Amino acid sequence: MNRRPAHVTSGPYAPPVPRSTLTVTSADGARLYAEVHGPQDAPAVVLAHGWTCSTAFWAPVVRELAADHQVVVYDQRGHGRSPAAPPAGHSTGALADDLVAVLEAALRPGERAVLGGHSMGGMTIMAAAGRPQLHERAAAALLCSTGSADLAAEARVFALRSPQGRRRAHRLLLRSRAPLGPVSPLTRRALKYATMGPGATAEQVAACARIVHGCPAGVRARWGAVLAGLELTGGAGRLELPTEVLAGSADRLTPPVHARRLASVLPDFRGLTELPGLGHMTPIEDPGAVAERLRALVRDHLHPTGTEATGAEATDTAPEGGRQTKESTA
Repeated sequence: MNRRPAHVTSGPYAPPVPRSTLTVTSADGARLYAEVHGPQDAPAVVLAHGWTCSTAFWAPVVRELAADHQVVVYDQRGHGRSPAAPPAGHSTGALADDLVAVLEAALRPGERAVLGGHSMGGMTIMAAAGRPQLHERAAAALLCSTGSADLAAEARVFALRSPQGRRRAHRLLLRSRAPLGPVSPLTRRALKYATMGPGATAEQVAACARIVHGCPAGVRARWGAVLAGLELTGGAGRLELPTEVLAGSADRLTPPVHARRLASVLPDFRGLTELPGLGHMTPIEDPGAVAERLRALVRDHLHPTGTEATGAEATDTAPEGGRQTKESTA
């Protein structure tokens, strides 16, 4: 019997057909599935998905960008079509190795890209901040619905008054190996409550549920344990790229307090976009807003030669003082 695809297969949230696919080998031998969409000579955007997701999560953003951008998406190890790694292969260092390997495999010699990371994908970018390959290949970054530390303490899935109780409850959630079971009306309601804003449509919830329920329980638990002990504030402080941050105001998994903390430590912070009423799944809840910020970073920091703006040109395109706050409606 054929296994049901771990994503919807029709509509705006169904993954588009890639121009090509790649098998990327990371530093420890882990193999990663990657896709390339859009014109080969267009400016490049590389997207890293979050915990329990897959390349399919980026489908609506890929659709927004692929007409005039080369878009690379890949499955984090153990997710989607990338095989699971042994227990020792679950760390922020492994995430950084994987991102660097994808950049080297998917981009042409000398080519640079704008990076986008959602949730654990944003943490992947922060984890790779000290890698010279990242700064050789990345021109700018967008961190979506993410944080650098204290995830269990700040989450609001369990609205407990005690900070210690909240921390314990969320660590149990992150590390749980309990099967999610089939997608049903009950599990869709639970997923919407935990990960999406109140205005998320039934179509959006269904797309997210198929992806999240497709993640193996063991993979979910191993990466959840990494997230439960996450400490990447130092990595964020070393991310010397023009970087924007995007957050949903109703995010229960990584509330906007994380975005504001990132704004305070990023060395080249270029602005915070807070999307009113949106939850954690911003690339599906408002793909247009996410794509627009990626387009802006490409426009400001990637040029036809694949190099960043320099000198007076860089001064003209940077926000005054290198900082700004943007607001966008959902």
